[in-house]
Amino acid sequence: MSTALWIILVLVALILGLVGGFFMARKYMEKYLKDNPPINKDQLRAMMLQMGQKPSTKKLNQMMNSMKAHAK
Repeated sequence: MSTALWIILVLVALILGLVGGFFMARKYMEKYLKDNPPINKDQLRAMMLQMGQKPSTKKLNQMMNSMKAHAK
């Protein structure tokens, strides 16, 4: 009986650890994305203006597409 109890306790601890880890990782990622949002077109336009470039819509779309492709 002690072996069966031991196996059950190990399985329960494993399941609790997986569920707890999932929710902690989810909360961490939500906080990270809130603190560091992904870049958008307005931020990209502002960066290009700071670098002395005149951003056109075509150039912004090209840069956004290249950043999305690079992120994959």
